[in-house]
Amino acid sequence: MPVKMIGVIGAGSCSNETYESARRVGVGIAGMGATLVCGGLGGVMEGACRGAHEAGGQTVGILPGHDRDQANPYVAIPIVTDLGQARNVLVVRSSDLLIAISGGYGTLSEISIALKIGKPVIGLTTWPDIDEIQYVSTAEEALNAAAAIV
Repeated sequence: MPVKMIGVIGAGSCSNETYESARRVGVGIAGMGATLVCGGLGGVMEGACRGAHEAGGQTVGILPGHDRDQANPYVAIPIVTDLGQARNVLVVRSSDLLIAISGGYGTLSEISIALKIGKPVIGLTTWPDIDEIQYVSTAEEALNAAAAIV
């Protein structure tokens, strides 16, 4: 059976509380034996990668620029694209499901792409009132929802 790829999407800068939620999600993704996919930068992406890294999991960062050094220090596999925000499509397409944590317009674009192509989205303190998102209140609920899908 191929390894599941779980995307974590969210803002490149965030509060300490949001960072910690993302870190807990990353720990849980590693615990499931899944690979974490993200945009590879800071904030939510770094928090999730840090958690997965600390738990012995695999992390992939699909970067907007042309330099591997843009990746946060917890990305094991940096993929440079030089596509800017268009790399959001690659994050979504590479993932079996996505967990949206907080986030701005970039996150909203990833949510939209995922829903358009039929990928499940789990939302933790993210864009409200989107019918197709499965909203949860905690990192643990997000992980339980993800486990039920994969």
